[in-house]
Amino acid sequence: MPEISSSKPYRIGRSKTGLGLFATKKIKKGDKIIRYFGPMLDSKNKKHDDIDNKYLFEINNRWTIDGSVRKNIARYINHACRPNAESDVNSRKRKVVIRAIKTIEPGEEIKYDYGTDYFKIFLKPIGCKCDHCEKKRAKKRAEARAEKLRLKLKAEKKAAKKAEKQAVKDARKKKTVVKASSVKAAASKAAKRNTLSGVKANAHARGTGKPTRTKAARTKPLGRVQPKSPARAKRAL
Repeated sequence: MPEISSSKPYRIGRSKTGLGLFATKKIKKGDKIIRYFGPMLDSKNKKHDDIDNKYLFEINNRWTIDGSVRKNIARYINHACRPNAESDVNSRKRKVVIRAIKTIEPGEEIKYDYGTDYFKIFLKPIGCKCDHCEKKRAKKRAEARAEKLRLKLKAEKKAAKKAEKQAVKDARKKKTVVKASSVKAAASKAAKRNTLSGVKANAHARGTGKPTRTKAARTKPLGRVQPKSPARAKRAL
């Protein structure tokens, strides 16, 4: 790891994505932090055009800085979609300087946006690890969990409502069966009673039973008094 002068406002430290560059002093907005440097590669040179690594910094269509050399401490600065620094490119002088775009406090990691092309080639396939993207992913995960819980509660509520409906339906069915059974029993009892009363009425009508004696039957008919025979009269005396 390259040595850094104590007068410099940064240090190399451990970051979420490996190594990173951290402020050791307060860096004000607009201040120059560090220069990004390395061998200049000419796109017209076949040998230079074949060089490929993740530290290449394109200045224009022809010139590119190969920042893979160890002395280029600026290569430790990580990407951020919401950075606190930016790259200031001077195409004429073929020079790149990293400047603060907001006040950076001591201990805060220095970050700048690598650009759309770098993001698509190197970061998008694996997922950006910057704080902004991590927060977005955490928010999406939280929303997904909340949605999953909402759907689960909805399903449970629906199942409970369905079970309640079924219970009411079963209760009504049971009540109907009991009522029908009671009605059937009452009807059977009434039918039996009607049958018995019908039998008695028919028996009396046919004279098979013992008829009730009428008043006329109990009263002796009035007629001529028969005279007693002499023998009966003598016996009576």
